[in-house]
Amino acid sequence: MKKIRNFVIIAHIDHGKSTLADRFLELTHAVEKRKMQEQYLDQMELERERGITIKMQPVTMAYSVDGESYTLNLIDTPGHVDFSYEVSRSLAAVEGAILLVDATKGIQAQTVAHLTTAIEQKLKIIPVINKIDLPQSEPDVAEEEILNLLLSLDYDIGDVHRISAKTGEGIKELLDDVVRQVPAPEQKTEAPLRALIFDSMYDDYQGVISHVRIVEGKIKPGDDIFFMASKEKSESKEVGIFSPQRIQKDGLQAGDIGYIVGGIKDIELAGIGDTITLANNKSESSIPGYRQPQAVVFSTIFTKEDSNYEDLRDALEKLKLSDAALYFEPESSPVLGRGFKTGFLGMLHMEIILERMRREYGLELVVTSPSVAYNVAMKSGETITVFTPSQYPDPSIIEGAQEPWVFLRIIVQPEYMNNVMNLLKTIRGLYKDTEYIGSDRIRINYEAPLADIISDFYDNLKNTTSGYGSMSYEITGYRPVDIVKLDILLAGEPVAALARMVPKDYAEKEGRKLAEKIKNVLPAEQFAVAIQAAVGGKIVARETRSAMRKDVTAGLYGGDYTRKRKQLEKQKKGKKRLKEQGKVDLDTDTLMKIFQ
Repeated sequence: MKKIRNFVIIAHIDHGKSTLADRFLELTHAVEKRKMQEQYLDQMELERERGITIKMQPVTMAYSVDGESYTLNLIDTPGHVDFSYEVSRSLAAVEGAILLVDATKGIQAQTVAHLTTAIEQKLKIIPVINKIDLPQSEPDVAEEEILNLLLSLDYDIGDVHRISAKTGEGIKELLDDVVRQVPAPEQKTEAPLRALIFDSMYDDYQGVISHVRIVEGKIKPGDDIFFMASKEKSESKEVGIFSPQRIQKDGLQAGDIGYIVGGIKDIELAGIGDTITLANNKSESSIPGYRQPQAVVFSTIFTKEDSNYEDLRDALEKLKLSDAALYFEPESSPVLGRGFKTGFLGMLHMEIILERMRREYGLELVVTSPSVAYNVAMKSGETITVFTPSQYPDPSIIEGAQEPWVFLRIIVQPEYMNNVMNLLKTIRGLYKDTEYIGSDRIRINYEAPLADIISDFYDNLKNTTSGYGSMSYEITGYRPVDIVKLDILLAGEPVAALARMVPKDYAEKEGRKLAEKIKNVLPAEQFAVAIQAAVGGKIVARETRSAMRKDVTAGLYGGDYTRKRKQLEKQKKGKKRLKEQGKVDLDTDTLMKIFQ
């Protein structure tokens, strides 16, 4: 039997998770020194630019402790609230988790959410305080918060590691402790194969490459395999591990984390969360407990040229393979043409997907305003789900509507509590209570509509808490709401991409706010552009974007003033004609500035 340890690192953004993974790679010599670079496991260009992890990345390392050789399987995970589903997928594939906390910032809300999930899955937790090399670090305060938090979750813990992922201090002792504390996986190699697909990628030549955790049994190249959810049969063309690049192996067995190339070309037939078994020796049951991610923010994506529709479809299909939370289905608009109604996990997730489509597939996109999904009850007795403003029915045939609500947890230092409470007053919701999780950290529990927190709430929270506030949320259900469709008109023409659904009582406020924002980001035209917000034909707000003005009198020197006045009058008449006939075209960059 191989000595295997499977574990993840869970942490908030900027707490040093990728840097710690770099030190592990160096310590285990998984990557040659000449090839080593910062954020090595962050393979995407966007991840390096932003300094955040977007995609989970598995890596297999060889390590020795007390004269014994071990195989360590680490899964590096994202830290942003939008990518919680990536963490939940990785937790389903391991037995242990390093809880990484920044000594300068302490416990953060998203860390608490991930930790709770890890404890529910009965993983071994190893708490670690990072960045002890910084002069402003407070490891004693951070340790008190960790112990109080674990105590509140009824989790008994021993020592807390103190490290510096940057300098390498305490890294070897931590990895030794991972080997000693994280339980070995069960290695039922003689049982029928059961392999959990926790992630995947697409190769133009090999098709779907499934990232798997072998829970039971074993597999080798040439085996006939069966996907239990899709009922698809195929052949195992290649198996191997990530080190961190793909390395072919003669086989994988229970306890291993690696990949299987099944020759599947249709991404829907090898979905994330499915269980792979052998076609001639099938397991009786698939692997339970995997939670499928649910999109919560919806928008419709079009290409600037309708002829690029198929390219848009191909891009979404390939992105969905490595992103199980991405949802899309065809939709058409009489103005914008053919497109796809698309679902995301949040605004950052939406921003990342759009940027990847632009960079990786060269697409110029037009994107409608993001919205949540509403359940609308019709007077006919039918209930429909409305994702985008274009789907919103005529108000005269609506009986009522419901919107999703979330349980919101905000962790912040006590001195910022008043700022946070004032921020919460700007959204709809219900205050629940406040908990102290340490001498210098409080958690505010709040219930609010999802629509009120998906756009700029997180950024506002960071601003009002000098960057120290953090949040996490989970959907708790649907509640009644009186919503209306808010249309935006530019130069008298409605712009479908800017329409949105808002609570009736907030329509005028939202209209004024949106009109002012559009005025500030809209590029100047040759004529003045009227920006109007309307509900059912009634104008509730208006702004005007001034015209771009050229100095038509610059070439006139001396003479009577009437010469200049004639030129100005001529310019004025020309702008009047443009105003009557002019049309405003919005590019993708302007739209995204409006949505931010």
